[in-house]
Amino acid sequence: MAAREQLDSAGAKGSPADAWKHHIIRQLKHRDRAQKTLYQDLIRSYIKLLEKSNQKVFIAQGLLGSVARHQLSTSKDSLTSLVSQHQDKVKNLNKTSGELAYKVLELQQEIRIKSSVLEEQHARMSEIRSQLAAAEAEVSGLQAQVEEVRQGNWHLKREYDSLLERHHDMDEKFREEKVRGSELVEDMIRWKQLAAVKMNTRNEKRVRAREANIQKELEMAAKEKVDIDIGSCNMPSVNLPSPKPEVDEKSEKRQTRMFRSASAAPPRIFDSFKDFFDRKRRGNSLCSLEEDLYAPLRVCLAARIPCRAIHVLDAHELSINAVRFSSISNLLATGGTDRVIKLWDISAGMLQNRGILDGSNEGITSIEFDPTGTKLLAASYDKSALFWRLDDSRPKFTLTGHSRKVTAAKFKCSLRQVVTGSADRTVKVWDLHRAACIQTIEVFSYCSDVVCSEYFIISGHYDRKIRFWDSRAASCTQEIPLQGRVTSMDLCPDHRQLLSCSRDESLQVVDLRMSNSRRSFRADGFKCGCDTTKAIFSPDGSYLAAGSADGAVYIWNVNTGHLETTLPDKHRWSSFIIQPHGVDPFVDLRRDPLLKMCRRHRRRGPTEITHPEGLRAS
Repeated sequence: MAAREQLDSAGAKGSPADAWKHHIIRQLKHRDRAQKTLYQDLIRSYIKLLEKSNQKVFIAQGLLGSVARHQLSTSKDSLTSLVSQHQDKVKNLNKTSGELAYKVLELQQEIRIKSSVLEEQHARMSEIRSQLAAAEAEVSGLQAQVEEVRQGNWHLKREYDSLLERHHDMDEKFREEKVRGSELVEDMIRWKQLAAVKMNTRNEKRVRAREANIQKELEMAAKEKVDIDIGSCNMPSVNLPSPKPEVDEKSEKRQTRMFRSASAAPPRIFDSFKDFFDRKRRGNSLCSLEEDLYAPLRVCLAARIPCRAIHVLDAHELSINAVRFSSISNLLATGGTDRVIKLWDISAGMLQNRGILDGSNEGITSIEFDPTGTKLLAASYDKSALFWRLDDSRPKFTLTGHSRKVTAAKFKCSLRQVVTGSADRTVKVWDLHRAACIQTIEVFSYCSDVVCSEYFIISGHYDRKIRFWDSRAASCTQEIPLQGRVTSMDLCPDHRQLLSCSRDESLQVVDLRMSNSRRSFRADGFKCGCDTTKAIFSPDGSYLAAGSADGAVYIWNVNTGHLETTLPDKHRWSSFIIQPHGVDPFVDLRRDPLLKMCRRHRRRGPTEITHPEGLRAS
């Protein structure tokens, strides 16, 4: 300390160049104060221990002095032993003081640790108290919200009770109105029955009167003599000596009728028969006006085989998936991946665009005309089937309900219903009047195509089976196993045979009268190129046609089972074949945008008659 004071005094007296010395001195003082504060308690304890030890030494010295005074006669040896004993005691005391000082330091260290722990606990306690205060505030807020919710529930309960009372009142009124409605219906049915009885009575009287008149006219006609010109192609002229000239006028007007007869009865009798049967049909008909339309009757005597392409047209922007002819006109419909259906007029052997039907969100998979030729049904990749009238480019309605693409859509025989097959393993029956699904059939596998008869729905599947379904009970009545995936099916025009195309490179013809009777058709080079390859019957049921993966069309004779011919006109992708309806050209459809029309062999034969579902026949 004296050295430091001297340094301080020297620094105070020194020159300004010695400022670094002052800085060192200040740092030493600061360190001395900092270290002194840390060991101040230890120093004080050590000083106290030293004082106690000094006191003990003084006490020992006093004791030694008193002993020396009172025992002067003690020998020098005894005094030396006492001194050594006291020195040992002093050493022990010094050792004990050191241990005590070390214990003091340990206790002070523990005190510091406990103090820090206590401070941490105080800090945590303060945090917990703050959290507790926040939690109490949140609890109070939640309690307020609970109270609000209770109040809201109470108000809602009151509203619910009032609505329940109103519901009971309305239910009672509804039951009363229902009873009144049933009474009104019963009254109406009773009045209708009375009116029907009266009308039936009047109709019976009229029918009896008409039958009596017809009987009289037949008796009169049987008594008259008529000359018949057999060689005439027109209606034979009948010279009747009738007193009324209007009968002859009627007979002259009816000479242009399509109904020809060699009967000797006067035309008035035929009118009576016609009116009688027309009236009977109108009185008992349960069909709608749409079903009373009559399509021209066309008959195919013998189909002819095409030989070459006469017209090639780039019909669509993308690939063509379906083609169908109208049954009563020269219209051809084509649909493809470009989401539109195009109508073509094929009169004179050329394709002329007659309109576009749009409305599909994805590509078209199949097309079907109704027998009247005025409506069109199409299946689409957008999980729906669309229904058009040909006088409107927009669909009349869309049949939605499948979960995957619709692969086929066909009209049933009643024309009021359509059937759709889908990749979602279902076949659905739809009512066209309500545009709603009336029946869903689970078909166990991916449905690739469907065909319909009067009471049965036939479906082809990827699990190599053809299934027959009773549409009245929605039950599977029969299964026919095949060797490959079914890609398409077609019914013979007489509905006696079923044609199927499968991925085992063969066509199978099943006799529906004897389901166990099957015939297989194969050919060298024929390969079923994709899962949508089509195969069809000819209009007279004598030929089969299918497209191959090599781009050619193969045609078999059903009766002989032999391959008749192969149309080698190449397309870019796997080929399809579709039969024309009532036109001269034969249409070859492939999975590219080109549409080919093939000309048949020109052979001499009888007059050509057109079938509504097939090729022109000779």
